[in-house]
Amino acid sequence: MAFGRLERTSGPSPMSDINMTPLIDVMLVLLVIFMITAPLMTSSLKLDLPKTDAAQPNDAPQFISVALDPLGKLYFGDELVDPAAFAARVADAARKNPRTEVQLRADRGVSYGRVAEVIGVVQKAGLSRIGFVTEPASAGAR
Repeated sequence: MAFGRLERTSGPSPMSDINMTPLIDVMLVLLVIFMITAPLMTSSLKLDLPKTDAAQPNDAPQFISVALDPLGKLYFGDELVDPAAFAARVADAARKNPRTEVQLRADRGVSYGRVAEVIGVVQKAGLSRIGFVTEPASAGAR
């Protein structure tokens, strides 16, 4: 039996540097995910279009006023009209002056499809200048 000195070797010293490779990999994966999903998120925005600071009333030489109430009823000026009478009046205005501007005032609750129908009737009659009337944002923001 041999008696000797038992040497204890110390283990490897702890590594004091941070391994950056996994951190960079995760960062690049997240960057790619955000680059792919960012354009898709813009189409899901809920917009409140009727109020704006930039819209200023212009001085059109001749215009007709068209309005849609919350139920989708059509007004020519301040008079309630049916769709056939509206088409006839717009066609008459287009015959008199093809540069007549249509100022469209649509309630916030009117469906986009209904507004598109009115624009289609106006364009079919021959009028192409359509202005959307809004109220200033400072006039009562909700």
